[in-house]
Amino acid sequence: MSTRSNPAAPSSTIQPLHGILLVLCAAMLWGTTGTAQSFSDGTLSPYWVGALRLGIAALFFLAYAGAINGLSHLVRQLAGLDWRRAILAGACMAGYNLAFFAGVKITGVAVGTALAIGSGPIWAGLLQLAGGARPGPGWWTGTLLAVGGGVLLVLGRGGDIQADPLGIALCLASGLTYALYALLNKRLVQHATPAVTTLGVFMVGALLALPAAGCWAGPAQITASGWLVVSFLGIASTGIAYLLFTSGLRGISAATGVSLALMEPVTAFLLALGVVGERPGTLAYAGLAALLAGLTIVIRTETR
Repeated sequence: MSTRSNPAAPSSTIQPLHGILLVLCAAMLWGTTGTAQSFSDGTLSPYWVGALRLGIAALFFLAYAGAINGLSHLVRQLAGLDWRRAILAGACMAGYNLAFFAGVKITGVAVGTALAIGSGPIWAGLLQLAGGARPGPGWWTGTLLAVGGGVLLVLGRGGDIQADPLGIALCLASGLTYALYALLNKRLVQHATPAVTTLGVFMVGALLALPAAGCWAGPAQITASGWLVVSFLGIASTGIAYLLFTSGLRGISAATGVSLALMEPVTAFLLALGVVGERPGTLAYAGLAALLAGLTIVIRTETR
């Protein structure tokens, strides 16, 4: 039955391999974030970068959902959305962005990114375990191997290392809020289309993040090149990426989705080599090998 004729109809599930491919594509788009920001003039506060990309993504989802559903049908679908979970998921998305950028500002890019991307899959596994789901030993083996590889990959690229307790706590909090977002999003997309789910969640996230950025960083100081970078981040590496991620969750577990997001640092690493001209050390290549091996185990476990 078409969801157009029945706005309350749950979104259909997809095959695990299809879901895996969608999430991997999303992670590859997330991996373009660092390279895109390297083209910015650096005048915009990181807090505003995180908040504005949520706002632009929300506008993208509104335009996309309106185009495929029609305004009247979209209003009915939004009315049927589980807003309790959508508000919680939106708060998690806002918290993830703000905590991540605040943590990275304190600890440096290397430590902050390693902690955030490394803790997310572990938090997701523990949360699913607490909720009664039990990720198998294959998932844990692959995830821990991929997390270890991701940490080596990020740290092996160099950068400032500052072991500040507050910064570490913020980065771990960003990993936790991201894992919570994924679990809530998995529930939401079982009963609504990906377009409506992402629209509801990111509207909430933007409404929370934009005022917070104004309080913490003052008025936004942004140039024309800054708008171009933020627009790319909002539409491509946030809007399209999270639409793919949410669609992929219809076929795989939320914990696997968070683990597969570790393809993000792989993409960032390859772009840094080919576009930025970065020359990392041996540690980074060892981390790359371990990360890809871990993701292979996770994928095999999920498809079985």
